[in-house]
Amino acid sequence: MFSFFKKKKSVQAQEVEVIEETDYRDATIVAEYFKNETGVTFDKQLSILTNKAMTFCTQRGINSFSKLLTLVDTDANIKQELIDYLTTNETFFYREFRQVEELVGLVKNHFNNVDILCAPSATGEEPYSIAIALLEAGVPSSKFKIVGIDINSEALERAQIAIYKERNVRNLSKEILTKYFDEQDGLYVLRSSVKSLVTFKLHNLFEPSFTNIGKFDFIFSRNMFIYFDKETKVKAKKILESMRKNENQEIFFGHADQL
Repeated sequence: MFSFFKKKKSVQAQEVEVIEETDYRDATIVAEYFKNETGVTFDKQLSILTNKAMTFCTQRGINSFSKLLTLVDTDANIKQELIDYLTTNETFFYREFRQVEELVGLVKNHFNNVDILCAPSATGEEPYSIAIALLEAGVPSSKFKIVGIDINSEALERAQIAIYKERNVRNLSKEILTKYFDEQDGLYVLRSSVKSLVTFKLHNLFEPSFTNIGKFDFIFSRNMFIYFDKETKVKAKKILESMRKNENQEIFFGHADQL
């Protein structure tokens, strides 16, 4: 008697690796998303946006701009990282100082304590410039409060640390540097007596919650409108105007912020 043994064929499930296509060809979808979220337009800098967005994606293993947009809609951390990456800029102390001098005169003649808004505040040079100028003019620190807002979380972290390079303080006199900064290894560390006069907050001008930060006697919004198109500038101006305590007080815009 013969025994027949049937050899069972085992079918092994093979994992098929799906390789997604890399697609960084059209950054207009990123530009449109970023404008809708922040108001910042890259219409005239699309090539710059393409390079920056592509670098952002490759560093995080994101293979396409469409996947990037899917991620930022579901991951608040990635969204903030993208905002930080695309809005990095640099400023310096006592920039367009004539407007700061005008503010100092208005504050000195103001009967009550004043609230001042800096939007955006970037890495802190502007709000700290205002604080130093007011102190230098003899205005007591108890008479003013300054709030600095920005959509860039990394910039705000740097503002709160308040350590600056020589190029950032190049407009300040030696007397002011000695009075308000400590020099360490070629860097300038702002003293706590000035840092304590400014409160920094992470905010997006176009989010409904933005106006909840309150009303202000004086508003600085310099070097922000240059990133907006005409329609967005009008919208942003209306939002800022709604935050004034006195509707007759003009907002301090930068000379490059054409409305």
